[in-house]
This record gives sequence, C-alpha cells and structure tokens, in this order.
Amino acid sequence: MAAYAVAVSQDHDARDPIFALSDEFVEAFAARCPAHATLAGIPCDEGAWNDWSPSGAASWASTVASFQERLRSLPPPRSGAEARWGRLARRVMADYLDERLDDFRHGEHLRDLNNIESAFQHLRMVFDLMDVHSAAGWEAIASRLEGLPRACDSYRASLEEGRRTGQVVARRQVFAVIEQARYQAGDASFFLTLPAAHEASGCGAGAGRARVADGVERARAAFGALAGYLEQTYLPSARAADAVGEERYLRLARRFLGASIDPIETYAWGWSEVHAIEAQMARLAGEILPGASLPEVIELLMTDPARCAQGADEFLRIMSERQRKALADLDGVHFDIPAPIRHIEVKLAPPGGALGAYYVPPSDGFKRPGTVWYAPGAKQAFPLYEEITTAYHEGFPGHHLQCALQVHLDDRLSRLHRFLVTNSGHAEGWALYAEQLMYELGYFERPDYVLGMLAGKLTRAYRVVLDIGMHLELPIPRDAPLHAGEPWRYEIAVEYLHRRAFLPLEHAHSEATRYLGWPGQAISYKVGERVVLELRDTLRRRHGEAFDLKAFHARVIGSGSVGLDHLREIVLDDAAP
Repeated sequence: MAAYAVAVSQDHDARDPIFALSDEFVEAFAARCPAHATLAGIPCDEGAWNDWSPSGAASWASTVASFQERLRSLPPPRSGAEARWGRLARRVMADYLDERLDDFRHGEHLRDLNNIESAFQHLRMVFDLMDVHSAAGWEAIASRLEGLPRACDSYRASLEEGRRTGQVVARRQVFAVIEQARYQAGDASFFLTLPAAHEASGCGAGAGRARVADGVERARAAFGALAGYLEQTYLPSARAADAVGEERYLRLARRFLGASIDPIETYAWGWSEVHAIEAQMARLAGEILPGASLPEVIELLMTDPARCAQGADEFLRIMSERQRKALADLDGVHFDIPAPIRHIEVKLAPPGGALGAYYVPPSDGFKRPGTVWYAPGAKQAFPLYEEITTAYHEGFPGHHLQCALQVHLDDRLSRLHRFLVTNSGHAEGWALYAEQLMYELGYFERPDYVLGMLAGKLTRAYRVVLDIGMHLELPIPRDAPLHAGEPWRYEIAVEYLHRRAFLPLEHAHSEATRYLGWPGQAISYKVGERVVLELRDTLRRRHGEAFDLKAFHARVIGSGSVGLDHLREIVLDDAAP
C-alpha cells in the first residue's frame, strides 16, 4: 500500500454502521463542545461555548456513555480485507470513548488547569481559528466575546468543585495561569487587536463595530475575574507538591502513548539517549568551531547575526520556504501528497502564552489550512540552527503531513477518527522521526542545522528523564553531570534544561512547568520515535533489499493516528510477506 488513496467505497453506511454512528457522535460533539469543535475544524455554532461546569461535564459524560453502549450493540464487524476500515473505526471509537469516560471518572475535568494545554488556554486560542474575513465570521466572534464571561464562569465552577473536593493542581500551575490571565486582561491583551482586525476586514461598521469593542472589554474583564479567583480563592487550596505520583502518572502516560511503559526501564533508556546524543553533539561542535567547547559553539549559533533571521517577517519567510521546498522535493518520492495538503501556512502566535511552536490541522474541507504557529516570546533575532529541525517537525513531513492526511482520508477513516483523535505517542513520534528522516535525506545542509537537530533530540531525551523523574520522584543517577544522587525538583530540572539542553532560561522555566502540569505527555516524543524506528528496523531486516521506505511511511501514517500498541499491529500485519 504505497499510496494513501485506496479504491474503497465512499459509501460508509454500506460498509459498516460504525461510520454513521461516528458521524452522529461528531455532530453531538459539535453541538455540546463548540469551542473544541472550532479548534478541531468541525462546523459548529461558532458563536457558542462549551459548558465546562460540573453539571455540563456530567451531562456530556452521559452522552458519551450512551454512544459507548450503542457501539457495543452494533452487529459484529465483517471479516476480510474489504472491511478493515470498519474494524479500524470501531477500535478507534471504542478507545476514544473509553478515554473520555476514564478522564471523567478520575475527575480530570475538575483539575483541568496548566500552563500550556487546558480549557483556560482554549478560551483564548479559539479566536485564532475563527473566520475574520466575513460579516458572518465577525458576528460569531462578537457572540463568542459576549458569551466568554459565562464560559469562564462555567469553567470556574468545575475548578471550584475540584477545590472543594481536594482535586486540585499544584501551585506552580496556578501561578503560571494567573500570569497568563493577567496578560489577557491587561494593556497588551490579544483581545485589543480585534477591533483593528474587524476594521481591516471591511466588515467593521455600525452596530457590529460597537459589539466587538464592547465584547473585547467583557473578555478582558472575564480574564481579570478569573485571575482574581485563582489568586484569592483557588491558590490557597492548591497543592504544594508538583509530582502527581506513580498511579496517576502511568495512567495519563498510557493515554498519551496508547501503550504501557516500565517507568524505571524508560527512565534508564532516557539517560542512555542523553549520553549518546551529548557525545554526538560534542564531536560535531569540534567541526563547527575547532577547539571550542559545546556551550561555546551553542552560544555562537545563538548570537551570531549571520546565523539568525533578523525579525519575525524574515523568520516566517525562511520557514515558509523550507516547507515549500520539502513538499515539492519529496512528493511522489518518499510520500504521495494529496493536493489539499500541499498548502501550509506559517504564523506567529499571539503573545501571552507558553513558548514554543505548535501545529493546528486543517478544518473539514480544508477551508482552514494546516498552520504552524510560533510563540517566540521576546525574541527579535531567530537563531536558525534550532529552527530548521522544528520546521520539519511541526510542518512537513511532520505534523502537517500526518494530521492533514488524516483529515483528507475520508474514504477510509471515520469522521470521529479524522477530527477528534490524536495520539501523542504516534503524532510526536512521527514528527521526531520526520526530523531524523530529513537529516538522512540531506536537508540539514549545514553542520549548524545538524547540531540544532541533535539539540532538539537532546531536549526530548531530557524530557523523558525529567518527566518520569520529577513525577515519580526518582533519584538522579550517580554518574549524572549535575546534582548526582539528589531527588528531582523543579529548580534542578530548569538547571538541566538551561545548562545541559541549552534552552534560554525563560524557555527552560516554561518547559519545566509544562512537564509538571501535563504529566506523561513529554515522554511521548522520544518513546514514539523509538517505536517508529524499531518498526522500520524490523521491516528492513524482514525484507532486506526489497524494503520500501515510501510504503513504510504510508503504513505508519496511512491509518490515521492510533496508539503505539495499535500502530505496531497495523504496520507489522500490513507488512507481513
């Protein structure tokens, strides 16, 4: 199966009732969770909000449970190759519903607060993905602005129920969100950019202009009120300890990976990856600047104006050119790229959130293109040594190819699978593999860029040891370069990220806070890459000279995002001689 397009019936109902049930669930999701529907690119009432309150969460959990029962009541799936997509859709939907209900049973909605990926961030991010080019789009934005205080109230109600019942997050996460909320309530708020954008759209006249302006002030006030609640009421009840403990950590890690891990083995493997990557970087640094130490070479690459993009416009242009060249060169050679996927946008994220880069998939029908967003903080110069590898990770052939392809594959994947399912181990593992692949194909044309790729791998390896080490409160190995034999704590993690992984101090603080607030996610990059590379090695040994790299890529991403255990089954079964 070298190509992604396959000759199967477009009539899902004729193949398996799972597809109709999936469509119905997505419609229910869009009606009940419209903010998340916007984020996922699903048509919905763009002016509406989720009900994040405890009663809203319980009602949605009841709906999810009803779909779970209906799924279990479907007639048995057919056998045979022609029915494989129906069987895939059943398993993916069953896993998705199980995960949602497991989260509800464990009260995860009552402690949905962290510095990077929680309902709090979604309250602001959803506006990045709304239509700003039509009168209807601005009508929806105005409605969402007006309804944002009620949405914040419903979210606060769940946080308050968590506080009342002792299901709270750590103080560090609360401090981070208070800072973000104060930013959005203040004079640099993203919301203050909306009136000018409304005017520039040509839709900014009369009552509509006044609605947007009034809505902006309502939104700022709502974020200010939420910051006040978190600071005055929630914070005194928040946990002092950052670590979540082994039971919760392993449960959440399994959710992100779609596979169980032995945390002690994985922690030791993470350290072995750290040592191997550091040795590679030291050798390469000697080639870039003979006689200099690795930190000295990194300092050069971070500060040399000739090695940096000067300003955001130049940086975005360079990143966009990288995407276009990779797409043009690799189409038909290592990937079969459907036409809608050949367009990708690169943008700066509004300030005020966590630092880094992220990808947002296209919407249904590709009206909204896949987009790489960069959140650089206060950067004015952009060191390119570390950004080339990020371009391939977040864009093509990383997240953009994988996620946009999933949206495109409506001839084989259920609608739930296409828009609501992302397994972090698969997604991040593929994106990290994409960096390695582009290195193997010669797209890191300067040793600076190779060192940047290795620096990214080093950060991901440190994520494994820091995430597991901090949450399980493991000791730092006796042969470690810093704080050997001590237990992990936040300050040590920041020091490792800054001094050993070479992250700027601001970014190191943001990263360490992220790991502590999003348990189990940080390991998904290297663990996922480990699985993808092991699968490639297995097939190479099995098929020898007949191994087809393009076909391997199609197998890994051609069935949509799945858990890592499921991915092993798909790739090895499909590849069987």
